Amino acid sequence: MIPSGRRLVLAGALAAPFIPTARAEPVKMRVSLDTAPGHARTVSIADFLKKLEAASQGEIAPHLYDSGELLADHAVIKALVLGQIEMAAPGTWLVSAYVPEADLGQLPVFYGQPVSVTHAATDGIPGDLVNEQIARKLRVTIPGHWIDLGYFNWYSSRKPLASLDDLRGLRIRNSGGFAQPWRARFFGAVPTETDWPDVPAALAQGVFDALQSTNESCASARLWDAGLRYALIDHQAMGAYIPMISETFWTALRPALKTLITDLWAANIGVYRANMAAAQDKAEKDLRARGMKLTVVPPEDLVEARRRMMAEQDQVVREMRISPAIFARITESVTAIN
Repeated sequence: MIPSGRRLVLAGALAAPFIPTARAEPVKMRVSLDTAPGHARTVSIADFLKKLEAASQGEIAPHLYDSGELLADHAVIKALVLGQIEMAAPGTWLVSAYVPEADLGQLPVFYGQPVSVTHAATDGIPGDLVNEQIARKLRVTIPGHWIDLGYFNWYSSRKPLASLDDLRGLRIRNSGGFAQPWRARFFGAVPTETDWPDVPAALAQGVFDALQSTNESCASARLWDAGLRYALIDHQAMGAYIPMISETFWTALRPALKTLITDLWAANIGVYRANMAAAQDKAEKDLRARGMKLTVVPPEDLVEARRRMMAEQDQVVREMRISPAIFARITESVTAIN
């Protein structure tokens, strides 16, 4: 869990020289991601692991497996519990299978909203409560705030997307959870789930017509080569990855190493989020440069769509199985920032 009161500055083990032990062998740390080396999540985790190895003076020896080389993201939580890997950063939509509230950023109230509104919830009391549940149920430690993935939008291979009405009838791939398929159905589409490593081939083969994803994910996977041609930018939800460290690995670490990990994460998460936002902006330019047509949904249309969604929010909360107590905290956090 996130240590309470930890400041986002170099503190603890980072404020003083790290004193290694006389350990004969470094502690191995297997880390699994299913995104490509150029994806901003992979870049962020790779940077963190490099810094961790250096700061621990080799006492921790991380090895990053990316591109699904070791596991697809849908399998990493089980692997953490079984001790097959030591760290992963699955998307909130996958964690929601175990802790439904993890996918809180997908609620209708966040549709088309600035990222600050989502952060008010995920970095505040609602996020703390969710992290406590995750840590307890999955036997993991969460070293700090979640990594932003970026805004989910709609991307199509064949049908031009000029407005939200154009989503009607399309088979739209999502990455899992309840809220993404609910949103597709809300706009009259047919949801289908596909693991990310399988998306390029499935898109090229016409298994689905469109997908819910982000600019950066589409660009890093070069989905234009698989036939992606159109995008409808509505900032439907801010995706996030939750960093997790297995309890078996964590409890074996001496206190100085635990402090080193949490302080390193706190010192760098702001940079990783900023880099992710920059990567999304660059990816949008890359998509346009590859000939894709991107249409931005007008603000007034976003407000109207969110208004219609909010009429179903109580039902969504029940079906997402979000607890009334945490939903009340979410509502408080959104009200406070608005």
